[in-house]
Amino acid sequence: MGSANTETAIITASAASNHQHLSSENGDANPNRTPAAILDRTTSELDASKKRRTGVLPLEVGTRVMCQWRDGKYHPVKVIERRKNYNGGHNDYEYYVHYTEFNRRLDEWIKLEQLDLDSVECALDEKVEDKVTSLKMTRHQKRKIDETHVEGHEELDAASLREHEEFTKVKNIATIELGKYEIETWYFSPFPPEYNDCVKLFFCEFCLSFMKRKEQLQRHMRKCDLKHPPGDEIYRSSTLSMFEVDGKKNKVYAQNLCYLAKLFLDHKTLYYDVDLFLFYILCECDDRGCHMVGYFSKEKHSEEAYNLACILTLPPYQRKGYGKFLIAFSYELSKKEGKVGTPERPLSDLGLVSYRGYWTRILLDILKKHKGNISIKELSDMTAIKAEDILSTLQSLELIQYRKGQHVICADPKVLDRHLKAAGRGGLDVDVSKMIWTPYKEQN
Repeated sequence: MGSANTETAIITASAASNHQHLSSENGDANPNRTPAAILDRTTSELDASKKRRTGVLPLEVGTRVMCQWRDGKYHPVKVIERRKNYNGGHNDYEYYVHYTEFNRRLDEWIKLEQLDLDSVECALDEKVEDKVTSLKMTRHQKRKIDETHVEGHEELDAASLREHEEFTKVKNIATIELGKYEIETWYFSPFPPEYNDCVKLFFCEFCLSFMKRKEQLQRHMRKCDLKHPPGDEIYRSSTLSMFEVDGKKNKVYAQNLCYLAKLFLDHKTLYYDVDLFLFYILCECDDRGCHMVGYFSKEKHSEEAYNLACILTLPPYQRKGYGKFLIAFSYELSKKEGKVGTPERPLSDLGLVSYRGYWTRILLDILKKHKGNISIKELSDMTAIKAEDILSTLQSLELIQYRKGQHVICADPKVLDRHLKAAGRGGLDVDVSKMIWTPYKEQN
């Protein structure tokens, strides 16, 4: 509201100046003088605007308005929730908003002064709003929205999706401390009820126990014996290590990992039954211990041939090639098992991008080097990538045609080079010679 007060102050000063001009002799013809009628109209318009803005407060849930983001610019938001600021006045609320141009991970609590109240649009009934929006969209636009709107929840029907979004709409934990990093969270995670009043949690980076206060963490760290994840170290190359953690043998660690991961994954479920899963924890190692940078999980026995259930690179370690490394590692495990694999659906938005990039690089690299014909089945046997994933990837790149009842791969070298360049670099390589691992079925 500061801008409105500034405008009023400027007008008032101008009005005082003009009053002096008007009360002077009639012969004083000041060309810069503003007529009193215009001043009165401007002041009344400002008063009306102020009344209108005050009249919409407090904003209702569902209201759309422009909000100043961290880039200093105004972006459209939708009010998801509100809470009373008891230190302020009658209409003093904080609002939890979703930036409609951005992913849900950027949703946040904001203060009233960040909102442009002149841009307020009243909340419409959701069904009416959906109908109006769909009427305005072309079929192509609607398909694009449908592809991205449910983002990681393709298996949910509309009612279940609304229930999920209602339950998880507000982030309960704003930040966490993990090792040397303080990390802003992205999504809701269903921590036990005793943590409902916390906005920040402190994690032990080795055993993943979490606490409400820094002093509790410091006391814990003096007693915690772990310097790496529990379980077996199955890979070490230079400063990188991978640990395999059995959810049944290390239940508390696995559950804590799921609580932590859910803060950065917008998935429907949290695995409470961790007994059925193996967790592969990637660490950077130094003289203080092995520090988790990311992980993936997989079912011990998957009827659908899933070789990965969840995957996460923690935010401080993103854009370093670790996500690609985790994907590649999951396929190296599949090769050792003698199986083809595929990630569990649905994939998150970031997950889909990472997998598309991995499949593209692996497949095109083979096609570029291979002489003569090669089938989808042969590609699958060589890479452990499921045939359906190979087919969809090559189709998306327009490298496959259907001729005489069968799919034919069209591998023009220049086209392959262009797609490989677009796919970007492959990240860190998995040195298979450094893996020491026995498939789970052979351990029993």
